[in-house]
Amino acid sequence: MKRLRRTMLFMPGNNPGMLQNAGILGADSIILDLEDAVSLTEKDSARILVREAIKNVDYSNVELVVRVNPITTEFAQKDIDVIARVKPDALMIPKATEEELKTIDKMLINIEKQEGFDVGSIKLIPIVETAYGLQNVYSIIKSCDRIVAILLGGEDLTSDLGIKRTKEGEEIFYARNQVAIACRTMKVDSIDTPFTDTTDFEGLEKDTRKAKSLGLTGKAAISPKHIDTIHSVFAPNVEEIKHAKRVLAAMEEAESEGKGVFSLDGKMVDAPVINRAKNTVELAKLLGIV
Repeated sequence: MKRLRRTMLFMPGNNPGMLQNAGILGADSIILDLEDAVSLTEKDSARILVREAIKNVDYSNVELVVRVNPITTEFAQKDIDVIARVKPDALMIPKATEEELKTIDKMLINIEKQEGFDVGSIKLIPIVETAYGLQNVYSIIKSCDRIVAILLGGEDLTSDLGIKRTKEGEEIFYARNQVAIACRTMKVDSIDTPFTDTTDFEGLEKDTRKAKSLGLTGKAAISPKHIDTIHSVFAPNVEEIKHAKRVLAAMEEAESEGKGVFSLDGKMVDAPVINRAKNTVELAKLLGIV
């Protein structure tokens, strides 16, 4: 069964209370953060705290991801070595390049063999948050078989480009498009950048709908309060489900009559419409809506 990644909720790795409760907040995935949320003086203690949380807290209802520090820093190798040995579902890699991902893959192979894990069982989710990453997102995905999703980092990307980040998000329109298309091509999930205003729910819904309309499959969040809104946007509504079922029923009837093409409500139905209907019903079943 395909794993849902409608929401990926960031949790600071240096906060014991948040680590304790992260798994019951309703997100599809949680990201225990060792990078931006943790000051330089707390990197080592946060790493141990996250390791112990993974060992002792029940995260079985969510995908467990740990964002490590960039491979170019002094903290990254320790992060990977310590955290991979308690087997999170995935590591999130900031500002990743193809060569860095290949290096991390080799590190994980060694750790998995040493710990008796299946090789390849720890997945990778690179963050595209630089001009280089955006320009090379397709080759970044191709560089390693462990990659299951890409997260677009809008704040760092606009900083790298020297432009202003806005609520309207027009400045990352191309970036969202690029990530969505590359991920769809490679059949991995595309996760949109978080909406950083934790109190503007109208803005959050608008931003999430924009991301969905461009083909992104989920959205990161920095507040548990955002989860329900994001989930509602990425779930098919009643009318969409009803129409999808009608399309599939009409398809079955046409096939039973030996027809290659058919119409519904006066409109010709072709393969893209059928595939969309199948995806809608599959998602609805996965969400328990039907």
